[in-house]
Amino acid sequence: MRHLGKTPAFHGPDGEAVSGSIAEIAYRHIGRLDQWVMIRGESVANPPLILLHGGPGLSETGFFRHFNAPLEKSFTVVYWDQRGAGKSFDPNIPRSSMTVEQFISDLDELVGVVCGRLGKTKVAIFGHSWGSALGVLYAARFPEKVAAYVGSGQIGDWAAAESATYAWALAEAQRRGKRRAVKKLRAIGPPPHSAKSLFTQRTLLSRLEGRMGVRAMWDLGRVVLGGPESSIFDLPGSWRGFRFSIGSMWTEVTRLNLIEVAPSLQTPVFFFLGRQDHWVPPEISVAYLDALTAPSKKLVWFERSGHEPFVDEPAKFNSAMAELVHPVLPSDLSGRAA
Repeated sequence: MRHLGKTPAFHGPDGEAVSGSIAEIAYRHIGRLDQWVMIRGESVANPPLILLHGGPGLSETGFFRHFNAPLEKSFTVVYWDQRGAGKSFDPNIPRSSMTVEQFISDLDELVGVVCGRLGKTKVAIFGHSWGSALGVLYAARFPEKVAAYVGSGQIGDWAAAESATYAWALAEAQRRGKRRAVKKLRAIGPPPHSAKSLFTQRTLLSRLEGRMGVRAMWDLGRVVLGGPESSIFDLPGSWRGFRFSIGSMWTEVTRLNLIEVAPSLQTPVFFFLGRQDHWVPPEISVAYLDALTAPSKKLVWFERSGHEPFVDEPAKFNSAMAELVHPVLPSDLSGRAA
């Protein structure tokens, strides 16, 4: 059973609702499916920012709300659980609909919904990991609808990223004398991986990064379930959705090479990269940025971050979005809500 959730309104110091603010959650009919969308911002005059989570199938709304709520001061933030992910998972979703092309179409419908709701003509896009591939592909297809693109854990040549990730995990396991991990990694071999082998590799990678300890898992649970938008009842569907999405899409997405299919964008581009990212090693992202043609390109390093700079260094991330990205957005993104 789906849990829509609730989200608090914006209140001023007098306790009254902030005029012109927005805080709403709804299931929107997108791509012939009901998909969960939340829109939050202190002023609908601010430019819309659509957050594209990773995976495929891994909702990151809990992280964004916990660590990046300050973005709602400068942007009208759109949180979206993509087809098959999080609150949008439905066991009746056709596996045949889980394609990159369908996700681009879904995103285009969402952009239309957001622009219509807020009275805007363009949006800014932030894409993380898989979401960074989706965001780039969308911006390349619909440049007239995207005012700026920001990527973290930025995909370039996906197959090269997977090979580098596997090589790091194997070398790190050997360096630490983790014989069981080495044995398991050698058993699955280097990429390309099946969904089953991928889960083995990612589990071992998470352990090597210290993500699987009791304290780390406890902290993760507090973040993911700590907001009013979340419920413990979401967990079974979220896990099923993640496995369903990976099982349906992994072969297709790992063949993506953005250097070849999206060599140019017509919008300002920002890459916010974690120096310690072992999931999409930053050299893969930088290679794509170097090859990419765009009106402007800016690389911002997050020295203490891994795959999620918005989680590992949230204050720096939030400031960079407000101080670097917001100023390049056109002034005509201001408008009235419908």
